[in-house]
Amino acid sequence: MEIYLQAVIMGIAQGLTEFLPISSSGHLIIIPFLFGWNDPYITSLNFSVLLNIGTLAALLIYFAADWRRLIPAGLAAIRDRSFHDDPDRKLAWLLLVASIPAALAGFLFSGFFETTVHGIGVVAVMLVIGAGIMWAADRWGGQAKGVGDVSFPMAVGLGAAQALALIPGISRSGISISAARFAGLDRESAARFSFLMATPIVFGAVLFESRKLFGADGGTDVPLGPLIAGTFASFVAGVLAIRVLLGYLRGHSLMIFVAYRLVLAAIIVVVWLAR
Repeated sequence: MEIYLQAVIMGIAQGLTEFLPISSSGHLIIIPFLFGWNDPYITSLNFSVLLNIGTLAALLIYFAADWRRLIPAGLAAIRDRSFHDDPDRKLAWLLLVASIPAALAGFLFSGFFETTVHGIGVVAVMLVIGAGIMWAADRWGGQAKGVGDVSFPMAVGLGAAQALALIPGISRSGISISAARFAGLDRESAARFSFLMATPIVFGAVLFESRKLFGADGGTDVPLGPLIAGTFASFVAGVLAIRVLLGYLRGHSLMIFVAYRLVLAAIIVVVWLAR
């Protein structure tokens, strides 16, 4: 039963921290480190990747109404070769453009980051760096723009920022929300665009990694029970995190997440030195 408990805890951590700007990949390294877990499956990159099935489901269900508009609108833009001043047509293509930098970075460099930049020390440093970026973005970012004000050059920049989340501890939502704040979006719009932008990237990552894991050459034994438990926990926590963050940012700054990142980095250093 211990592996099920660990899987559920890891799933909850994935769901919450994928959307709260505190780094999901970082927490999936931090939690086993702090609790001394050494189960080779729970601590594997394969398990971490598959937990994204839950967060992908959370994104698709929470923003289902948006995607029911955006997908037909994007196809209509191809058919008519025009946006026709339709904000949904434009947004669909903005999200596609924003996905390209992270998709390329993941395809070209994911192996390097998975094997080389994956230590607890890197996570601690990136938590601090990400906190500094987030503090600056929230302090000096504008509040005048919404999702409808995103331009194509801006989308490319936000997508490039999202690609930095390959480094554990940076946080996909944290870096993309920070970039959007620097570009002048208000906090809630920055988070909403970040979540919409993450959907195709998470979808592609799940397909790519699942193909490698379950393919004929995968060679990996996948315990389905803990995987299902962890994925379901990830889904429930993900839906909760999206709802809470969007509501929270309507009237609050990002400073609570800056403080959390700094405190967590300090805890990691203390435990690391003690051991």
